[in-house]
Amino acid sequence: MGLNEIIDRVRAAEQAAGRAEGAVELIAVSKVQPDARVEAVLAAGHRVFGENYVQEAQGKWPGWKGRHPGVRLHMIGPLQSNKAKAAVGLFDAIHTLDRMSLARKLVAAIEAHGTAPELFVQINTGDEPQKAGILPDELAGFLEQIRALGLNPQGLMCIPPESGDSTPHFRLLRRLAESEGLPGLSMGMSADFESAIAEGATHIRVGSAIFGARDYSAKG
Repeated sequence: MGLNEIIDRVRAAEQAAGRAEGAVELIAVSKVQPDARVEAVLAAGHRVFGENYVQEAQGKWPGWKGRHPGVRLHMIGPLQSNKAKAAVGLFDAIHTLDRMSLARKLVAAIEAHGTAPELFVQINTGDEPQKAGILPDELAGFLEQIRALGLNPQGLMCIPPESGDSTPHFRLLRRLAESEGLPGLSMGMSADFESAIAEGATHIRVGSAIFGARDYSAKG
């Protein structure tokens, strides 16, 4: 596959859903990808990337950002509270706000840094005990608490269960966002991003379909 084919599919899905071209932001998920693959996507002109690990991102993105103006970096993996300061300094958006302890650390980091990344609250739409994210019925209370701290989330994020149809989870996330007046919907990955676009995704997270399969053994 590759970047151009994914962009073509995104545009076709936007059109099929009656949405404006460019309504969906394509986040190229570059975690655990060889530098050469990421550099090829950068050379092709793409500027929006996602990473799962703060330490990995720290090791490669400051240099790439310096050489490629306009790069926007999204944190899409679970964020440890003790990494909040580093994340605020590096990422333009954080998609995985899911607990008060992290919210408090982000407030302190934003105050110290002077700028705030775009924030998404992660929802555990499948009520999976092994997965991060707050439960849907906890959202209203959580938003009230983090807004009282001064945080201003722009949207919601979910990762549906691996088995089964993702569409009901996308619809649930959209309903939750609408009920709370949140415009952003971070949902959809390589296998289901077209369904996510049909359900209103504003951000999709696509990795292997752009870069190729990941080789985790190379990370040692």
